[in-house]
Amino acid sequence: MPETAPVDTWLAVTREDGETVGYLEPVTDDYADVIPRNRLGHAVGDAQDYHAAEELVLDRGLRELAEHWLLDGAGVELAISELSPAGIVLRDAFLAKALVPLEPTHVPWPDTAGRLRRVQND
Repeated sequence: MPETAPVDTWLAVTREDGETVGYLEPVTDDYADVIPRNRLGHAVGDAQDYHAAEELVLDRGLRELAEHWLLDGAGVELAISELSPAGIVLRDAFLAKALVPLEPTHVPWPDTAGRLRRVQND
């Protein structure tokens, strides 16, 4: 796995309303080639041209943040309740809807290690 560029070199991709929908991680010093990343910091494509990567991130948007996630590929399904540079906060996806007080699970942001994996509903 190639080394990830420092987060402070990533460029935020924003929609017209100013909402950040993902990031572009530089592969080259001039940002001609970048890795498209979602809000969690997961790579969502291979290294590619800046403009193609930006379009990919914009097209993906934020919808995946509403999905259910597994931590390290196992355990209960989790829902993202907070997401910021301070970290990713998750709660049990089903009990959170019932407004049951829960202990949150914290994952550092960005999740470049891929600890969070989307639940695949086949």
